[in-house]
Amino acid sequence: MAEVKRAVRVAERVHEELAAMLARDVKDPRVSGVVISRVTMTDDLRQARVFVRLLQDDDDRRTAAITALSRAAPMLRSGITKRAQLRYAPELKFQYDEGQEARMRIDQLLDEVNRDLNRKQ
Repeated sequence: MAEVKRAVRVAERVHEELAAMLARDVKDPRVSGVVISRVTMTDDLRQARVFVRLLQDDDDRRTAAITALSRAAPMLRSGITKRAQLRYAPELKFQYDEGQEARMRIDQLLDEVNRDLNRKQ
């Protein structure tokens, strides 16, 4: 069986630790309702791109949440380094995960096509 790249394994661990830290350690109310959807890391483990979503979504909340996460990044960065026992603290870059909305829109369009096909039969 093929071995999973170290960057993928570390990204999973960073994902778990970030989710726990957001729930426990970050007190900023702008971060409430933030869900980490995925984390990708460079092969050298120096940068982590953190994709987030919001439970209650609107553009103002997105901007506020990303700003709050960016401000909390130094604290999160040091916490992750300790908890995941990493040699280097990865730079955290937060980004809103647009993929979820795209998947939902595709599902909606496919449902409409199926309904139209069923009506024509």
